[in-house]
Amino acid sequence: MPTDSSSEPTTPSNAPGALDRFFKISERGSALNREVRGGLVTFFTMSYIVLLNPIIIGGIPATDGQPAKNADVLGNVLPLAQVAAVTALVAGVMSILFGLVANYPFAIATGLGINSLLAVTIAPEVTWPEAMGLVVIDGIIIVLLAVTGFRTAVFNAIPAELKAAIAAGIGAFIAFIGFVDAGFVTKPEAGTTPVQLGSENSITTVPTLIFTIGVLVMGVLVVRKVPGGLLIGIVIMSVVAIIAEAVFDLGSSQDNPDGWSLSIPQLPDGLGGLPDLALVGNVDVFGAFTRIGVLAASVFVFALVLSNFFDAMGTMTGLGKEAGLADDKGNLPGIGRALVVEGTGAIVGGAASSSSNTVFVESASGIAEGARTGLANVVTGLLFLAAMFLTPLYEVIPLEAVTPALVVVGALMIGQLRSIDFTRFDYALPAFLTVVVMPYTYSIANGIGVGFISWVVMATAAGRARSVHPLMWGIAAIFIAYFARAPISDLLN
Repeated sequence: MPTDSSSEPTTPSNAPGALDRFFKISERGSALNREVRGGLVTFFTMSYIVLLNPIIIGGIPATDGQPAKNADVLGNVLPLAQVAAVTALVAGVMSILFGLVANYPFAIATGLGINSLLAVTIAPEVTWPEAMGLVVIDGIIIVLLAVTGFRTAVFNAIPAELKAAIAAGIGAFIAFIGFVDAGFVTKPEAGTTPVQLGSENSITTVPTLIFTIGVLVMGVLVVRKVPGGLLIGIVIMSVVAIIAEAVFDLGSSQDNPDGWSLSIPQLPDGLGGLPDLALVGNVDVFGAFTRIGVLAASVFVFALVLSNFFDAMGTMTGLGKEAGLADDKGNLPGIGRALVVEGTGAIVGGAASSSSNTVFVESASGIAEGARTGLANVVTGLLFLAAMFLTPLYEVIPLEAVTPALVVVGALMIGQLRSIDFTRFDYALPAFLTVVVMPYTYSIANGIGVGFISWVVMATAAGRARSVHPLMWGIAAIFIAYFARAPISDLLN
């Protein structure tokens, strides 16, 4: 059953007739106010990408004594303001398109895994336009795989137990994202553990304390079945954060270790201005193949495709199950259209230099508020388009005020494990590995890959090898090659 923090009746939809029929609001047991509220919550829980993406792929030109930040092979950088503008633009356009075509409440924005791969691994070898060209090629391949039905076939070949594990793993992953972004879980500078609680295993900062209180506040609102509990919680904690900043003047964590991790909660001086969209179209599709050679460029494309392919598939699996839109086998109706539009996000993101765009796992927060249709996506997309002009307005809300929603939603999604028979170890081990590898490696694709490999091995050990779909065997083999890509690349070179 889908998780829903709302207690209001689900019918009638209270939406105009044409709108109701187009988005199937009544058919899915939703209501107009729930779709709008869900779209709002999804935007607030993922709007950080407009601020974070420029930090990851945007750069600062070299100055006297200071090297350039995030420079490509020629020393050129992507201006921060321009990256922020195209990030919001593509997220808005693709979220609306996905909502209209696929009719699912799965918002789309720049994927964090691929933009990091571009900044750290690919851009230092090529120019930024050439790196974005590889993203475009990645998107074209993803769309072709979706149009031919291959991507849908893989989606449907995944056993129901593994789909439930993927959904639960995504819940654990987004909760971990919330803990890390809020500073509740940190990496110690020295010590024997890879992570710790706060600073020196203690909550020592006001922002982290606000996050902790926010988890409890939103949890209480969900327990009490308050309509819009997550949205109300975000508003409450944002107000508390603004007051805390006015009292303690904490500033950014870049200047003060006890400060806010990304956005500083203070009232803006203005509402913004016209966005700079100069990066749109600044792409070179085939230049990387000339600069670094066909083999090296192809390896980069393979890494992009595999990450895109399974990150999105896993996310949609988890979101579909949580929204109650999947059938008893975990399959989503109309998944083919959804996969085509999602793949298009990579093409559009590369062409606009915002990096590949994909379905965002934070959409689960909107689903928890009752969103069940693409109308919620339209709301989220319109807010992203507005964000191009109103940047200071949404910068008021700090991560510490919205990440509690991710933890609460993670707790809701982990309940998908109830459908797995853990008395059967051939089910238990793949499910367990899928769930824990996602947060431990900070990658949905890694969790899926380990789950696929362990599933076919355990099924073989249990004498069920013939019951495993041939595509499961093939994808498991591909993941083995993917996990061994570094030594394979060394051998080829």
